[in-house]
Amino acid sequence: MGTVICPNCRKPIYDDDALLCHFCGGSLQRAGRGFLGRVRYANQKVMWFFVIFAVLVAFILLFARV
Repeated sequence: MGTVICPNCRKPIYDDDALLCHFCGGSLQRAGRGFLGRVRYANQKVMWFFVIFAVLVAFILLFARV
């Protein structure tokens, strides 16, 4: 469990899933952390399966363009 400091009011937020500050209502600026940060609680095996599957399909389509 991590602590986030609100960039607006500088108070600590102990909720890992919070997007807004509980005290001032300001944004905690977590939206721009990228795709892998957003799927933090998703099943990692399923995510890696889809990534590898997409890469394989891309290579098959690349070489099938003959």
